[in-house]
Amino acid sequence: MRFAPLSIALLLALTACSPSSEPAKDPATSASSEPAPVTAPVAVDPLDAAIAGAWRAPENVARDIYRHPKETLTFFGVKPEQVVVEITPGGGWYSEILAPLLKGKGRYIAAVIDPSKTTNARAAEYYGGALKELQDKFAASADHYAEAQILQFDPAAPAFAEPASADVVLTFRNVHNWLGQDKAPIYFKGFFDALKPGGTLGVVEHSSAAGVTPKEDSGYMTEQQIIDLATAAGFVLAERSDINANPKDTTDYANGVWSLPPTLRGGDQDRQKFIDIGESNRMTLRFTKPEVATGANAKLAPTDTSPQQ
Repeated sequence: MRFAPLSIALLLALTACSPSSEPAKDPATSASSEPAPVTAPVAVDPLDAAIAGAWRAPENVARDIYRHPKETLTFFGVKPEQVVVEITPGGGWYSEILAPLLKGKGRYIAAVIDPSKTTNARAAEYYGGALKELQDKFAASADHYAEAQILQFDPAAPAFAEPASADVVLTFRNVHNWLGQDKAPIYFKGFFDALKPGGTLGVVEHSSAAGVTPKEDSGYMTEQQIIDLATAAGFVLAERSDINANPKDTTDYANGVWSLPPTLRGGDQDRQKFIDIGESNRMTLRFTKPEVATGANAKLAPTDTSPQQ
């Protein structure tokens, strides 16, 4: 077919005005050529990470509702870069949190009674078992406990660390044992000596209910008893807390604090009642070693075989 010159001119003009033959751009990608913003990683609190650690024994995790580890350690001001001494940690409930928390930046010292320093065969067996349990725990998970230190001390003359080297000394539900053996004053003197000026002593202890005078062998104490021991050694009470209080605990049972979980010493008698109460009512006290030492350290005295509750 032949086209007239005018037809050819019109055809060329239409071709010049037609849309480009380039493929259409995706509106989603053509809106901006700038790269997408990078979201900063969310910082994980080291204490939260330690408490959530998969290495913790399930039976220990189950007790968090009673022992409130985050609130308690935060109240005591524990930080990853500190030197922290825990006194007679038993099976290592708090060791599972503290040792990994302090690994790499600070130092965790578990101060345990040297079994060879007691002539009481039953006590030596108990302390030896506690020591082995802790050693086995640390050996089983070197990734988390490799830097943890176990320090064995003489209960007749306790030294818990190099003098004035610790930032924090912690003791959980132990003082009633030492009081029963007339050793509490020398322990508090040892705490004072181990801490740096300005350092912290954190005490958690079974606390008798208001108006209840605790029996000597009940495991319960009054706040004033702890305060008197601490201030006699030179400490100053900084703050008290109800973090670990349990108002359902009447603190007046035949088997003392051991009537309650986790011991349930009474067996089946009133078992459900005690389970419903939960673990003991506890005081939580924070003391400070003054920058300039004040007060007299108390007298020395003699050993203890009571298990930790």
